[in-house]
Amino acid sequence: MSLLPGPSGTIQEQRDRWERKRSRTAKELVKTEQLYCQQLRLVTTYFVEILKAKGTLKQDIRENIFSSIQAIHSVNQSLLVHLENGYFGRGFDQFCPHLQHYDAYADNIYNANKVLGTQLKKNKAFRRFKKLQETRPEFDNHELEDLLQLPLQRIDQYMHFLQDLTANTSPDNPEFEQLSRAVTAVGKVSQRIQNNTRRHENHLQLCRVQKLLKGRSTKVLAAGRWYIREGWLNMVPPKGAEAKPKMFFLFSDMLLQAKRCSPLHPTNGDKFTGQHIYPLQDCTVEKVFGHTKSKGGLLSLTFPKAKLLLMSSNQKDLNDWHQSLSSAISKLHSKQTVIHQRGECGQRPLHSAADSHNTPSSSSSSNNNPGRKRNMGNTEATEPPRDHPVWEGSAPKRMKQCDAPEQSAEASTSGCVIL
Repeated sequence: MSLLPGPSGTIQEQRDRWERKRSRTAKELVKTEQLYCQQLRLVTTYFVEILKAKGTLKQDIRENIFSSIQAIHSVNQSLLVHLENGYFGRGFDQFCPHLQHYDAYADNIYNANKVLGTQLKKNKAFRRFKKLQETRPEFDNHELEDLLQLPLQRIDQYMHFLQDLTANTSPDNPEFEQLSRAVTAVGKVSQRIQNNTRRHENHLQLCRVQKLLKGRSTKVLAAGRWYIREGWLNMVPPKGAEAKPKMFFLFSDMLLQAKRCSPLHPTNGDKFTGQHIYPLQDCTVEKVFGHTKSKGGLLSLTFPKAKLLLMSSNQKDLNDWHQSLSSAISKLHSKQTVIHQRGECGQRPLHSAADSHNTPSSSSSSNNNPGRKRNMGNTEATEPPRDHPVWEGSAPKRMKQCDAPEQSAEASTSGCVIL
């Protein structure tokens, strides 16, 4: 007859399972950290130090490409010594105060890619040097572009390792608090990297849309503006005429209506002409017959000086547009409320977008100055923050509104703008 384990046996079994899982995670962490430090050494030894000695690249260009990778290599070598000796909590406790090197590296990575690409195109000596170094057996067919991404990837790996170690460490273990603090510290850097990625992808989207628009009268690039979605919708005229398809681009603070240029045009055949900008600050949206299954319906958008009826025969597409518009308007209003609350707490009050009707730059005063009407509602393109440089490329054609940080309520104005 077998005896069931008592409470003490059950607790001991649980501790044994924790220890086995912790041991596996610890071994994997040490192994991957050794490889990571070896790869960092390749970059610092065969690129940074030799390029500095040879003078192939100017100092500012070297710093733009490699940023804080030497400092990262130094602090990770110290971390590796602790990990190899089994001091995981102590190792990360001493490692985390130096995470600002990873912050700086993450903020510079897109600029680094841009500068590296420029040098490979224009600097023949550097292009030959890079190719020669990458053929060394130590690189194992890895290219410099791949190695430069490793610090950002390693932060994500640290998050998984630290969470597993913490979950399988007894709370009464002295290392538990140390590992818990490390999870919080590394998590902040991980979030920073994700935010930088979203900002960069958003800027690529804004650049793509700007290139799709003919001429320079319609300004899409603006600080605080986020791309949400785009697509064709049929615009229903107010007098019952035939509905016409129009291209709409939805951003966090405005809806842009455009029409396709003539396909026979020699240079603009694949572009669009901006027709109207509808700021979302004072917009309301509702479905009309939107509940009809599989038959689409209408969206009614009401602005202070305009009203739109947009039709789609695709029910899912119509629902997606309604959800995206509603979410954008709601977030814009929420941001506006926060600004007013701060102003009421004794800070300098900020003028709301609705107050722009009473200012000389509002659309109501533009009637007396036709020459300015064309640019009303367009926010001038601004340079991205220096710590988030931008380089051009492709990006998905839709971004979830929930991924975009709250936009500035001052970026929008009320009224319809004719371009």
